[in-house]
Amino acid sequence: MHTVRSPHGSPKGSLAVYRGKTVLVTGHTGFVGSWLCLWLKRMGAHVVGYALDPPSTPSLFEAAQIGSEIDQHAYGDVRDRERVLSVFRQCKPNMVFHLAAQPIVRLSYAQPQLTFETNVLGTVNVLEAVRVVDETRVCIVVTSDKCYENREWVHSYRENDALGGYDPYSSSKACAELVSASYRQSFFDALGRSAHGGAALATVRAGNIIGGGDWGQDRLLPDCVRALTQDQTVAVRHPRAVRPWQFVLEPVSGYLLLAALLSDHPSEYTGAWNFGPDHEAAITVEQLVEMFLQAWGSGTYEICPSDVLHEASLLRLDTTKAHSLMGWAPVYSVHDAVRQTAAWYRAFYARGPGQAFDTTMSQIDQYLQAARAKRLAPGEETVHALPNVPSTAC
Repeated sequence: MHTVRSPHGSPKGSLAVYRGKTVLVTGHTGFVGSWLCLWLKRMGAHVVGYALDPPSTPSLFEAAQIGSEIDQHAYGDVRDRERVLSVFRQCKPNMVFHLAAQPIVRLSYAQPQLTFETNVLGTVNVLEAVRVVDETRVCIVVTSDKCYENREWVHSYRENDALGGYDPYSSSKACAELVSASYRQSFFDALGRSAHGGAALATVRAGNIIGGGDWGQDRLLPDCVRALTQDQTVAVRHPRAVRPWQFVLEPVSGYLLLAALLSDHPSEYTGAWNFGPDHEAAITVEQLVEMFLQAWGSGTYEICPSDVLHEASLLRLDTTKAHSLMGWAPVYSVHDAVRQTAAWYRAFYARGPGQAFDTTMSQIDQYLQAARAKRLAPGEETVHALPNVPSTAC
């Protein structure tokens, strides 16, 4: 993991800040939320989860028994304002990672109202709770790289580029960015902090995330895994579409570092941040499938006619801001990311779901070792997990 240092070498931020902190993760039963919860526990945080049931069967949340690993969990919908506020008031989180969302582009065409209510009004409900609970001092709202108005540019999108969204999902994420900016400026900047304890608020936009434990519908590598484990040919739509592929721990590391910096320097790190891979990781859908089949060791694919739903063909992220101001950088190449993903699924299907926790924790350790080897993780080795605490309900 990354510790930010000033030009003179003294640390500006450390992940030791999580030890003993109460951290609320919305969407903790999802793919990315599950990885985040396990890393937070590794660092000694008191982890509270708020989410609906796992979005797929199987799921990383159930396979790794994350419900028994975290300290408290509350099942609920972010659209339920009173339930969200009740959990905040009971658990009094010091830090919040808001991941709960309707994350599927194709589903957003079928259920646009659900998508906007979850991704926009759900964000409003979380920020309202942050606004009234004094103990909450840091909030990270996870949106998407698809929040940008995609003009099919060759250059990578920067945090100050225009927001937009053709499909309901992308538009809802752009709206969540605008909602967050409004709350930050109206309630959480200097004026808000003087009137109320206030919170440091940032939004994060990640590229296309891959990794073990994702069984979401209409997601490229989960679709590959489903086909391969059933001896079927992988169906590939939009083979020429370019995306910024990255291993799940890359953006999670950025979220964790950013929240730590917001905790120590609340006035310096608010706003929007991109977390994406190096430029060479922005490859086509077809190239990623070929890479995954090679890592898997077998399998074939076929190009299928694309449906009528709009999908952008080119999308890249510029992460200069995170590199220069946070000291963050990706650790894995796209080949590393694909190999780690394939290895996780191979272990799951060879040894069964009982090994999911050990495999996931092992890959977190491998990632940190790779980060240290690249001198991207000074000081992380001093942060250790506390013993597991029995799970309770919020």
